[in-house]
Order: sequence, then C-alpha cells, then structure tokens
Amino acid sequence: MLQTVGRTPLVELTRFDPTARFRLFAKLEAHNPGGSVKDRSALELLCGAISEGRVVPGRSVVVESSSGNLGIGLAQACRYFGVRFVCVVDPRANRQNIAIMRALGAEVEVVTGTDPVTGEYLPVRIRRVREILAGTEHAYCPDQYANPLNPRSHHATMREICEAVPGGLDYLFCATSSCGTLRGCAEYAREQRVPVTIVAVDAEGSVIFGREAAPRLIPGHGAAVRPALHQDGLADEVVHVSDLDCVVNCRRLAHREAILAGGSGGAVLAAVRRLGGRIPAGAACAVILPDRGERYLDTIYDDDWVAAHFGDAAHLWKEYGPVAEAATC
Repeated sequence: MLQTVGRTPLVELTRFDPTARFRLFAKLEAHNPGGSVKDRSALELLCGAISEGRVVPGRSVVVESSSGNLGIGLAQACRYFGVRFVCVVDPRANRQNIAIMRALGAEVEVVTGTDPVTGEYLPVRIRRVREILAGTEHAYCPDQYANPLNPRSHHATMREICEAVPGGLDYLFCATSSCGTLRGCAEYAREQRVPVTIVAVDAEGSVIFGREAAPRLIPGHGAAVRPALHQDGLADEVVHVSDLDCVVNCRRLAHREAILAGGSGGAVLAAVRRLGGRIPAGAACAVILPDRGERYLDTIYDDDWVAAHFGDAAHLWKEYGPVAEAATC
C-alpha cells in the first residue's frame, strides 16, 4: 500500500480561467492513499526514523502535532509498520480527518485552549506533544516542522511535476504550512537548475513570512509559529490569501473543472488569479493541490457555512456562467 504514495497525476486546467493567456496544470495530491500530499512527508519521516533505529515497530510510540493530513499519513504508515501513534490536534481539525485517524488505530488528543500570548492553538499543541514525550517510554516525535526529511520527500514531488509539464515549467505555486513542500520543491529546482519562478502562498493571519498573527478559519495552510524549516529566499514571491479567497477558488474549481480540492488548493489558485496579469503569454504554470475537498464538506462546500461567515458569495465562483463548450470523451 505504501508503494502507492507519490506519482500522482498532473492535469491541465483548461476551464478554470478562460481568460488566462498561460497554461495551468494541477498536481492532484489527493490521489495519494491517505488523500493528501502529507502522505509523502509521513512516509519519509517514519521510514527514516525506522532505518536510523529511532523508531522500533512493536515498541516505539510516535507522537506528532497535526491539523489532520500529516496525522492521517502517519496513522496509515504507523498502522502498516505496527507502531503506536498519538496525534495532537486542535478544534479546527476536520471531524472527518480525526475519524480517519482513529479508524487507522491512532490515538487522537484534542487540545481545547489557545496560547495566552498568540491566541493560537499551535503552541499549545506543541507543548502537549512535549508533555506526552516526557511521560511516555520509547516515545519519538518526527517533528514535521524541523525535520529535514520532510522537505526531502518533496524533491520527488517537484521532479514529477517537471517531468510531466510539456515544454518545461515556468511557475510553481505552492501553499505553505510546515514549509516542507515549499522547501523541498525549491531545493530540487536549485539542485537541478530548473529555471522556475516559485510562488509561496500563505494565509492572511499567518506569521511565516513576518506578518502579524490573526484568526484564521481554514486549516491546512499558514502557521501561528514560524516553522524551523523556513528559510529566507525559498520563494521568489509570496502571496497572502484570505479565507474567502480559499472558499471562492475551491468552489470555482469544482464549478469549472469538476475537481473537489481542499482549502489550500483554493489558496494557490487564488494566487494564480492574483498574479495572472503578470504571467507571460504561453508560460506553463503548476499548482500543487494538497488534499481532497471531501474533508471540507461541512465548511467550504457547505452553502450555509459559507453564508454565515462571508454572506452571499456564490456569484464569485459562478461569474463565468455555464461552461460554454461541451466536453468530449
């Protein structure tokens, strides 16, 4: 089963923005067995720890903080190798993600309080992980926020994109959280001398690129604490997007391309639209869609939830009207 991680499809989005002068391709990471790009990181983190003797199947306890997707990837890999797994999440984690982790045998602990200084959950999650590590024999934390194996797993992500885009890649749009995907793609591009412009996409209210922390509704991208994996200069440009940007572009993608993507997928597509006027005609752009939209059915894809938080916004993703041309098989 773990051999199915990676080698996800790349598809061209021909209808998402009919006015675009450039070609747009999407890397569909939802096709990983656990449903997200984090399967790549989880497998690399766990296999690396096992090969180094830090994790021993049948004895060790893996403990990690996650908003959901990495937790699912680790739950899946730990179940396969026979390793006990404890995941610390917060109330913003999708209920479906928690249910999937528990179905795979993970022990899920939900912190309920926020950090008194930042008002965020992440510092509380990290402190709780440290407490569990201190009180649990043979416990090990992969530490997705600092472990270099996280970005190393995404050298393959970038290689797959570069090999699949016809004529060569000009722009890559990548959401940021732990900075593992961004750093891994940037490292590969520089090592292989790929002449690509890398655009990091962050959430409004995230501190990764030096902005002030602010409340955020949609998990999966952005961070309340700058991760240790972050390095200055990883991206050629940074775009910050709002929660509404994520919603509108997720719904637009479903409406125009019949692809159900998660919140960070909407974020990268919002960044493409924001920079679209500056992208040269004929350029090849790729976005990484990190996960699947089924995990956001109670939020992004729920009309009542959207209306409660943003008002009547449906016109924003239906502005082009119906698809003009009929599809062919």
